[in-house]
Amino acid sequence: MSLPLRTDHQNSDAFERAVRPSLPAFLPWLLLIVVAVAVGMAFGALSPGVSDAIRNGAATLGWPGVAKAPAPEAIGAPPTRAQDAPAGQGAAKVETPAAAGPAGRIKLSPEQIAAAGIAFAPVQGGALTHHLTAPGVIAPSANRIGRVSVKLVGMVSELRKNLGDPVAKDEVVAVLESREMGDAKSEYLAAHTLNDLQQTLFERAKRLWDKRISTEQLFLRAQAAAEETRIKVELAREKLFILGLGEKEIAALPGQPAANLTHQEIRAPIAGRVVERKVDVGSMLGRDNLETELFVIVDLDEVWVEFAVTPSDLPMIKEGQTVSIAARGVGEKTEGKIIFISPLVDKETRAARVVARVPNPDGVWRPGVFVTVEVAMDERPARVLVPASALQMIDGGPAVFVRTPEGVEMRKVVLGRRDAGAVEIVSGLEPGEAIAVQNSFKLKAELGKTLAED
Repeated sequence: MSLPLRTDHQNSDAFERAVRPSLPAFLPWLLLIVVAVAVGMAFGALSPGVSDAIRNGAATLGWPGVAKAPAPEAIGAPPTRAQDAPAGQGAAKVETPAAAGPAGRIKLSPEQIAAAGIAFAPVQGGALTHHLTAPGVIAPSANRIGRVSVKLVGMVSELRKNLGDPVAKDEVVAVLESREMGDAKSEYLAAHTLNDLQQTLFERAKRLWDKRISTEQLFLRAQAAAEETRIKVELAREKLFILGLGEKEIAALPGQPAANLTHQEIRAPIAGRVVERKVDVGSMLGRDNLETELFVIVDLDEVWVEFAVTPSDLPMIKEGQTVSIAARGVGEKTEGKIIFISPLVDKETRAARVVARVPNPDGVWRPGVFVTVEVAMDERPARVLVPASALQMIDGGPAVFVRTPEGVEMRKVVLGRRDAGAVEIVSGLEPGEAIAVQNSFKLKAELGKTLAED
C-alpha cells in the first residue's frame, strides 16, 4: 500500500500551521535576548576586551551582522615570528652575545671573543719554583762609597762641590791652606835641588876616575853623597804622598810659585754624587779631635739589597743565586745576585745577613727603600700548569674555560701545587688544550647569566 506524496507547497503550509500557534509564546524571550545583546555592546565600548568576547560569542551563536573581533596581529601588533612579519619586510634580528649550551657550554663567535678581550693559550707542562720571600732594604754598595778626607792639619779655604753635585774621579772638590803641607813641599824641593847638584858632581867624579885623573877616594865620596841625597828626595816624596799629593802634583812642584806651597787641592777618590758635606769654608781640619772628612761620595750605579734568612732556609741559599726585587711605589722590578751570606747568625733576630748586588744604572733604587726579596730555591716538574688568572671559582670549585669550535666550555679541574704565578692541574685538563688566560671572569659572568635565563 502506497502513501500519497505531498508537494513542497503542501509541506510548507503544514509547517506554518504547526509553528504559528507558538510564536506569541517565544516573542518575550526574543525581546529579552535583543536587550541583553544591546546592553553588552554598550558596555563593550568602555571595555574592549569584554566587547570582543561578546562579539565573538554572538558570532558563534550566528547572530546576524556580528563578526568576530580581529586578532592582535591584525590591528598593528608586531609579529612574534619571522613568518608573521608583513610582506616585503625581513624577519626581526635579535643580537645576543652568547647562547648557552648543555653542560656549561657557551656559544661564542671569534668576533665576540675578540671584542671581549678574551685571550687563549695552550696548556703546557713546566716546573714549579719554590720561592723564599723576605723583607729587605736597599743600601749603598760598600765598594762604591768614597770619603773625601785629609791627613794633615789645615783650614778649608774653598769648597767647590755641594750636596747632590755629580763628581768625577780625581776632580778637585776643595782647597786647603796648611802650613804642614808648605813645610813638606819645601823639604821636598830642597832635597830635589840638592840631589840634582850632587848627581852632577857624581857624574863628573866618575868621568875623572874613569880617565884616572882623580883618585878613587874622591870618586867613592861623590858616589856616597849622591846616594844620600837621592834617598832624601825619596823620603820627601813619600811624605807628600802620605799627605795626599799625587804623582802629577809632585812633578809640577818645581814650577809652582812659592805662594802656592801651602795650598792643597783635595780630589775625589771615586766618581759619583755628593751625599754628605761635613765642613764649611774656614773650618779647621786634621788631628787632635778635629774633623778629617769633607764629603761623602756614593756611586749609585750599583746598590746592595740586604735581607735576613732564617737558619732553616740557609742551606738552600747559595752565593750566585738570582733574587727578584720589588718595592711599593716603584713601578719596576729588578734582579740581582747574592754575593755574601754571613756565616754568623744574629743572636737577637736569629737570622743570617744576606747581601745581593743589584745594577742601578737609572738610579731607580735609592738606599733606604724597603723592598720585597724573592729567592728561587728549587724547581719541581709538573705535567700541566696554568696561570692563576685562568682559574675561576664556580659552584664552590675551581674551573677553567676551554676553547671549543662553537665557543668555550666550562671545565671543572682539580688543583695541585702552586707557586707565585702558576698552578698545577692534577686532573681535568690535558696538555695542548687552549684555555682562557685573560678576562676569564667575563666568561664566568656570561655563564651565570645564561644559566639564570634557562
